[in-house]
Parts: sequence; C-alpha cells; structure tokens
Amino acid sequence: MQGGELRVENISKRFGGLRVFTDLSFKIAPAEILGVIGPNGAGKTTLINVICGKLAPSSGQILLDGRPVTGKPVHELSRRGLVRSFQQTNTFKSATVRENLSRAIRFSGSPISIWDRLTDLLKQFDLAPRLDEPSDKLPYGMQKMLGLLLAYTTRPKVLLLDEPAAGLERRERTQVDVFVKAAQADFGCSVLIVEHDMDLIRRLCPQILVLDAGHLLAAGTPEDVLSRRDVIDAYMGVGDDEEAAA
Repeated sequence: MQGGELRVENISKRFGGLRVFTDLSFKIAPAEILGVIGPNGAGKTTLINVICGKLAPSSGQILLDGRPVTGKPVHELSRRGLVRSFQQTNTFKSATVRENLSRAIRFSGSPISIWDRLTDLLKQFDLAPRLDEPSDKLPYGMQKMLGLLLAYTTRPKVLLLDEPAAGLERRERTQVDVFVKAAQADFGCSVLIVEHDMDLIRRLCPQILVLDAGHLLAAGTPEDVLSRRDVIDAYMGVGDDEEAAA
C-alpha cells in the first residue's frame, strides 16, 4: 500500500486582521516524511488545522492525490485517508484502552483484523497489559501513544502529527520513531510532523520546512537548514520550558 500525495498551494490564513501565514506552498510525495519546525507562534498548528479541515484557509487550495479537498470537513478527509494527531492526549477518557481502539476501528470502518497489526505496537508501548484500564488513568506518555494508535487504526494515507513528542520524557520520545516507522511499513503513509524536538526531526525527516512569522523561512535537509544563521536566530529565546509547553 502506498501513501497519498499532499499538495498545499498558496494557502493563507487570517483571523480578522491577524495574519497567521501567507502563501505557503509545499508537497509531500507518497510515503515521504516532511518535518515542519519554527518558533512558538509561527503558525504550525494552525497549518495542520487548515490541512485537516478543522479550519478553512483564507485563500489557496489543498489537494489530496491530485483532487481538491479544500474546506472539506475533518470526518470526510479522515475517510479519505488524511488523518491528524493532537499535541495533547486525545482519547475517550473514561473508556478503557481496548474500548478506545475498538471505537476507533468501528468509526473508521477499518477491518477487525487491524487488531493483528496493533499487537506488536501495544507491546512496545507497554499498553498490552493495560487494555482494560481506563485511558485517563494511564501515565501521560501512554495516553499520548494511545492517541497515536487511534490514528493508526484508520489506516492513514497521509498522517499529520502535531508535536507527537510534546510532554513525553526524553526516554519516551523514541516511541514516536517506532510509531512512524510502523505506520509507514504497514500503510506506506506519507507523514507531516510538526515538532520542537530537533533530535526527533533529524532522526525521522529527510526534508524540513521552517516557518517564521507566517512565512516560509527555509526548506531543505535538516543538516543544511538547521545550520543556517537565519534559522538559528528565529529560534533565539525558545527555551526548553517553552518547547515543553508548546
């Protein structure tokens, strides 16, 4: 199975007189991973919200596999294979781990056989022995990984990850690598990752974009982009506490 192609063409987003970003264009090829970085307030989460259909762009268009999907609602885009995760935990709080996954499978129309693919991931994220525990009683890191697994059950073609490492302890962050590699191996999905963790970006993303004040500041490999003086200057003053809270 091969992932979808996502094309963003000259999209802009404004809230009244506030310009969040202007004339952004980029493409994610099938099965490609693209990182999007930038200081707080650069418009990264708003960009994901526009792509996934939560917000309508002020101008421009979004294409999935060559077909315009601009302004389509979240649930329709999800059915088409464009799926997002969230910065914070996003589970059915009082439901058990098993119930969370069962609901996601049912809502997405995925076959029950998806459980076979989930087995190894549940073990790797230490969720296998906790299937019958309420999700809101799990440690934060486990809740975060469960939220990613809910996205996995939809068999995404394009996966939008909004700060998947936010709030995770450093030793837990490599679980995001495991998740992304599994999603790509199982579904061939294309992945867009918005993230502050530069080590994770370097590990996973062959190409990255840098947003700053609503504009595309730089694009290229992590090695080239992260050594640029203008990129370094854009990050000045963004400390660990701010990154963790983003």
